[in-house]
Amino acid sequence: MKQIPSSPAKTPRCQSSKDPFAPSRLCGKMKRDLLLGIDFGTGGCKVTLISPSGAVVESASGEYPTAHPHPAWAEQDPSDWYRVMCAVLRKLKHRGQVAAVALDSYTHGAVLLDARMNVVRPTIIWTDQRSAAECAVLKRDHFDLIFKTAFQAPTPTWTLPQLIWLRNHEPRALKRTRRILFVKDYVRYLLTGEMACDSIESQGTLLWDMKKGCWSDALCKLAGLSVETLPRIGKPTDLAGAITRAAAADTGLPEGTPVVMGASDSAVEDYAAGAIEPGQCILKLATAGNVNVMTSKPHPHRETLTYSHVVPGLWYTVTATNSAAVCQRWYRDMFCVPGTPYDELDQAAAAAPSGSNGVFFHPYLQGERSPYWDPYLRGSFTGLSLANTRGDLARAVLEGVAYSLRDCYRTIEKMRLPVREFILIGGGAKSALWSGIVCDLFNKPVKCPACCDASFGSALLAGVGTGVFRDAASAVRTCLTYDRKLKPDAARAKFYANRFAHYRAIHDALASCYVTLLNPSS
Repeated sequence: MKQIPSSPAKTPRCQSSKDPFAPSRLCGKMKRDLLLGIDFGTGGCKVTLISPSGAVVESASGEYPTAHPHPAWAEQDPSDWYRVMCAVLRKLKHRGQVAAVALDSYTHGAVLLDARMNVVRPTIIWTDQRSAAECAVLKRDHFDLIFKTAFQAPTPTWTLPQLIWLRNHEPRALKRTRRILFVKDYVRYLLTGEMACDSIESQGTLLWDMKKGCWSDALCKLAGLSVETLPRIGKPTDLAGAITRAAAADTGLPEGTPVVMGASDSAVEDYAAGAIEPGQCILKLATAGNVNVMTSKPHPHRETLTYSHVVPGLWYTVTATNSAAVCQRWYRDMFCVPGTPYDELDQAAAAAPSGSNGVFFHPYLQGERSPYWDPYLRGSFTGLSLANTRGDLARAVLEGVAYSLRDCYRTIEKMRLPVREFILIGGGAKSALWSGIVCDLFNKPVKCPACCDASFGSALLAGVGTGVFRDAASAVRTCLTYDRKLKPDAARAKFYANRFAHYRAIHDALASCYVTLLNPSS
């Protein structure tokens, strides 16, 4: 794997010296009042520039690859994050006017670094399911310690079992490791030369003491780590450094621009969408799918994830499906003509009737989290006949992901968490068809924010951290608008409620088959 140099000052240049927006040609000539959010999602990097009023000035994005060396494995090369970010930033015409930056990223992605700050191996990302055996041992021998300390149950999503897998299968990699950072924190190190992590990202490791608010010695020992390997912790709105001269040359951002700590993409997305009060529920149709409920205190549950919020004193409970919008991308790449636009898939799906002419899709392409927490589940199309069309399959993918979100919500209902409002976000929410299916399946009114992705939320945090906004909540109230409000159709809601029962029955029938197929020793 290509190594990132140990010093940010030696990071390979990504910018041409002829760039008309290079900082040296802008400093002192343009008003620097724009706020920049940089998001590292599972599939790519998106950046958004906003004004202090919340108006989006520019945005751009780029994809980076995920490697799947074995079934249910998922890894990324950290050098790709920085490379793609630089390329994306070069698309922004107004990047020289940036006054502050904040970063966010998917969580659980540990970057192992040696004594010279070189990357030891590719990062195992959150969709990876290889540590199922390690999780079984942790549940058997250490469940009470882990749950009482970290408020989470051990599953392959978390950093702790991933590190134990490395100790068992790649001990040399852990032996070389002297520092551990996480996705956005590693990129921020390359931008600023400073190593740090925020208090929300840390909760995604299964190495954090939720009650004491610090790294847990006991949990670190389970992974064979010293606490000193892990970074210092700050709040999401703390200043974490400034753009170095080398990073300015790479990115086109002005040297000395303050960089705010940031947080996990899930926390920042919820925040950006206006979920800043108890009882609001986020439905997310992105690479993964989430059902996140805002609460006034933590509600640890062995079938959910529990995190603190960007807004002080607020928490949120997460139920999540591993594969959501990524399923549509997979279907397009595997079964459609190369380059087929998503709009064309939507048109084909819209031409098929509700229920996809009997076809069901279960989106377990990377095992599953909520509500089953089963790494052995696999994706499937069922109910196929010679009469089915491509449109039936395209619609079945959309319906299957919506069923999976509704399946996640069953845990929220079981916990009896109060929900008074639903907010739909993510790339999939841009599809009127997909949004309508979700609305009908939940049989509740749904609001869709005009701009609420994680990069927008990080831009807001950049403003909070540098005093542009009074606090996190006031930033959202100043800048957020909604562009759609959906209401369920009673007839379709009844139809989908019936189909959802069949969806669950198919899962129940196939689940044991996958365990037998993929884990013969069970």
